[in-house]
Amino acid sequence: MAAKFQQLAQTEAVRQAQERYYGKAQNLKAAGERDALTEDEISFIQSRDSFYMATVSETGWPYLQHRGGPTGFLRVLAPSSLAFADYRGNRQLLSTGNLANSDRVTLFLMDYPQQTRLKIMGHARIEDAREHVDLAAQIAGPEVEGIIERIFFIEVVSFDWNCPQHITPRYTVVEIKDTIVAPLQQRIAELEAQLKNLPRT
Repeated sequence: MAAKFQQLAQTEAVRQAQERYYGKAQNLKAAGERDALTEDEISFIQSRDSFYMATVSETGWPYLQHRGGPTGFLRVLAPSSLAFADYRGNRQLLSTGNLANSDRVTLFLMDYPQQTRLKIMGHARIEDAREHVDLAAQIAGPEVEGIIERIFFIEVVSFDWNCPQHITPRYTVVEIKDTIVAPLQQRIAELEAQLKNLPRT
């Protein structure tokens, strides 16, 4: 766990729970202002086609939303800065409204086949895509610029990698085709070629 993430997540109540169940609380390390993403986190983010984003409402309730798009749609602008385009949707604008009250967000990125997950804490701001047409096209590409309504910018505060325990492997259609079906099809083709070359009796 990165130092800043540990500092933010392990509140006094959390530490009391650790002491109750395990006899002692985890040691807190000295932390800076923020933990910048390394090449490992950047590569992982750029290979994702979805993530979950949590915001906090004015009633104090967390709201968790799934975000999806083409691989790499969550852009890494810098080691401490992310962005993604928000498309026209159901017009509820729950995340957008929540962020007007509190800019805190947590992102949860999953790689189910590799049983890997990355959590990111940060502060978000939203820009109206109608007022930043060139930027919207740069963030999302011209093929979808007509349906972009907002651009989310996230300043990363910290991150944490979770252990793979209890992550059930799941596969997208593309992953099944590329990692399971394609090798089988290749092997079948090889065996069929070998059968054609066998002497007939």
